[in-house]
Amino acid sequence: MSIPKEPRQLMINLMYLVLTALLALNVSNEILNAFKTLSVSIDKSNQSIELKTNEVYQQIIENMNAPGQTEKVRPYKEKADEVVKKSDEMVKYLDQWKRRIVMEAGGYSHTDSTMPDKMDNIDATTLLLVEKKGGDTLRNRILAMREFLLQQINQADTAAMSKSMPLAIKPADKNEHNPKADWNVENFEHMPAIAALALFSKFQNDVRASQQLIINKLFQEAHLKDIKFDTIGAVALPTTSYALEGQKIEASIMLAAFNKANKPEVKLMGGGGSTKPPVNGVVPWETVAKGTGLQTVRGQIVLKTEGEPIIRDWKFEYMVGTTGASMQLDKMNVFYIGVDNPVTVAAAGYSVEDVSLDIPGATVRDSSAKGHFIIRTDNAKTGTKVQVNIKAKTKEGAKTVGTMEVRVKRIPDPVAKVGGSAGGPMEAAKFRIQIAPAALLENFDFDAKFKIIAFQYSALPKGRDIVGPFNTENRAVGCRFTDNANIKKAVESARPGDKIFIENIKAVGPDGQPRTLNSIVLSLY
Repeated sequence: MSIPKEPRQLMINLMYLVLTALLALNVSNEILNAFKTLSVSIDKSNQSIELKTNEVYQQIIENMNAPGQTEKVRPYKEKADEVVKKSDEMVKYLDQWKRRIVMEAGGYSHTDSTMPDKMDNIDATTLLLVEKKGGDTLRNRILAMREFLLQQINQADTAAMSKSMPLAIKPADKNEHNPKADWNVENFEHMPAIAALALFSKFQNDVRASQQLIINKLFQEAHLKDIKFDTIGAVALPTTSYALEGQKIEASIMLAAFNKANKPEVKLMGGGGSTKPPVNGVVPWETVAKGTGLQTVRGQIVLKTEGEPIIRDWKFEYMVGTTGASMQLDKMNVFYIGVDNPVTVAAAGYSVEDVSLDIPGATVRDSSAKGHFIIRTDNAKTGTKVQVNIKAKTKEGAKTVGTMEVRVKRIPDPVAKVGGSAGGPMEAAKFRIQIAPAALLENFDFDAKFKIIAFQYSALPKGRDIVGPFNTENRAVGCRFTDNANIKKAVESARPGDKIFIENIKAVGPDGQPRTLNSIVLSLY
């Protein structure tokens, strides 16, 4: 291509070249940012895997401490200890490699202390892992870790586990760029620093996932000759929770998991009825309803093991009404303090318009439909019971045609949240636009609202002194960040890297009783 002699055209061509270079640079930045996002995502995944693995590891410890289980479980617990120790050491070793790469590439970023300042540096990985043969050491450590993990389980399962274990070394392919099929060259030569961090996070993910496989397998091996479950709890399930006098009531009493070869024994200790021989771990129970009101059946279930027998208490309740009347709680099987509790009432032989309720200690009002009532137990104490008297009009006057007792409970505590989060990471920009913490009642059938009336705010800004704590005043109308000038200023100045602490949160619901809720700890990014 000839170079134009006209100055204007020459300037246009130069500007085009500069623009093309800038566009290429933007694409490169997008790729680097994608690797950054990938690295952070894998690190979060590693934390999740580690938590789940720790749950199984703790179950192994608990099972070893259970009566009669110590000698049987101890060898597997000791192997699990070594697996946890070696896995932690391997993850730490990979963290050290991450730091070496970042420092060789120019150090950490001033805006994000977890990321390299020069994400696109391709010399650090080439020098450390290819030219200085660091990749050989890394490869050998990974292979040794894989071999160690496979040695911890029953050798009959090694072949199958070897195929599914994520921690492995894939041989390099021979090609024009890598004629000797060198693993170091294929994985690390001219690799950007941020991509190397993502790859090492992937190695850590392989370690944690493989650790989880082995821990789960050790847990299974410890109980191959025992009952096939780790958590034991008695369950008693009646077929109905309400019956009329004279009707049959049935229930199933069982363990949450069972072994067909080990049949449990049920002992009745109150409430009457009788049991039948167990079928597939389930012990049938039945009785004929008698009396009126709340009936309680209790007893024990016994399961023989290699050691001492496992004994668990169980109980359940059912309500017996009379043939004359019945009441159904439309939402829950209790009355909640401070909210409308809808019920449906019927009485055999009486018109629905003639049926009413009398509940000492509670208020009753008619609903929009006949036979439906709203119950309020605002003055009752949680844990108590109220007696419900079902009445019907007769020629002689009001007559009690049925009675029953209903428990009274207070509304469960809500969960304190900011921006829909009860704690953890949150974008700084999202946090700065929040108005106030909220108290949310989750998984509750009633429409009950809570107001936060007071809280304490403090912050630990990145690289600066702690701010606060600042306390809001007790406000019946609810509290906002803007109610306190210091808090308002602190929220507006929040930046990525800051930690926010909202504590001593007080809330009031429909029952008028102040509650102390969970603290909220946010990490801004």
